[in-house]
Amino acid sequence: QVQLVESGGGLVQPGGSLNLSCAASGIINNVYVMGWHRQAPGKERELVARIFTGGNIDYNDSVKGRFTISRDNAKNTIFLQMNSLRPRDTAVYYCNLKAIPLWKSNYWGQGTQVTVSF
Repeated sequence: QVQLVESGGGLVQPGGSLNLSCAASGIINNVYVMGWHRQAPGKERELVARIFTGGNIDYNDSVKGRFTISRDNAKNTIFLQMNSLRPRDTAVYYCNLKAIPLWKSNYWGQGTQVTVSF
């Protein structure tokens, strides 16, 4: 069974930075993509950033230039460096891993709260 454990969330003032990490454990084969999604109160979950095994990276337009996703393949760990944080970035951030076959290999972490406020 695959488990994803996130860490690094917390409270930060606008303009500040946080670094999230997500470590995957268990029997993991054929990883396709790992990424971060977020869900704010009353809103749908949305993609923040994702990194494919082949190296391609996607970002939500709202975080481009401020957030950077990276990956340690050897440790099945991903990171999200978040700079210039804004109150609208406040949400629960979830780690996601998809492996092949995609129809049965979609895993989520428990989520970590990020709050941007004075």
